[in-house]
Amino acid sequence: MSGSPLEPPEKSRDSLILHATDNAVSWITLNRPEAMNAITPDQRERIIQLLAETSADPAVRAVVITATGRGFCAGADLRGASAPLSERVPGDVARTLRLGAQRLIASVLDCEKPVIAAVNGTAAGIGAHLAFACDLVLAAEPARFIEVFVRRGLVPDGGGAYLLPRLIGPQRAKELMFFGDALSAADAERLGLVNRVVPPEELEKTAREWAERLATGPTRALALTKQLVNASLDTDRATAFAAEAAAQEINMTTADANEGVTSFVERRTPRYEGR
Repeated sequence: MSGSPLEPPEKSRDSLILHATDNAVSWITLNRPEAMNAITPDQRERIIQLLAETSADPAVRAVVITATGRGFCAGADLRGASAPLSERVPGDVARTLRLGAQRLIASVLDCEKPVIAAVNGTAAGIGAHLAFACDLVLAAEPARFIEVFVRRGLVPDGGGAYLLPRLIGPQRAKELMFFGDALSAADAERLGLVNRVVPPEELEKTAREWAERLATGPTRALALTKQLVNASLDTDRATAFAAEAAAQEINMTTADANEGVTSFVERRTPRYEGR
């Protein structure tokens, strides 16, 4: 028997993450507005799956991650996830992080298509790191970013101590992580965590414009560029230069590179096909 009108049925697994592809853009939308889009394990696995499929699908050439309601993502949904301290086996927590939050963040960093975060509201904890892992970040004016871990007596996880120092330097990263204060969208833009802040009513429109522009670009060149930039802060100059040369060698075998050079010679606008 179905629930009464006052008790709506529980959402299906697929409805917790909305997905659609439009104009070669994969739209991934967190859809638990009643919980400020706190991520459940099922949602996490669905996002990882969708990003893996996006990498392998030549028909998809850009990604937008966004959310419904007032919040972008309030962090991980921890209800019922933690065993009492007396029941934990050493290694349980580290294993949970490796297989959970860290896999989620890695799936964004490793996605072979450019990923845009369209942050509509509060992004806290792993929710903030999900946004920071994206290649480009758009934020609505009311959005806030919170390194909430210290408020719970926790170490930042989900790649936070890796991402933040690379984005804004160690001193600023420590300030955010030590105090756990909410950072406004405007301040996040000033620090370099956000590319652009827009009025709420313009967030989807701007994200669509950026994503569709990326989706008409040289997709393989963008993937190689993403890999080079993401690896650059972990490598010395000689390694970075070698990786750059190898990436360009690979890129020059693509149809889009040929089209880019040919269109330049012929003085016309290139028509990239993502191959």
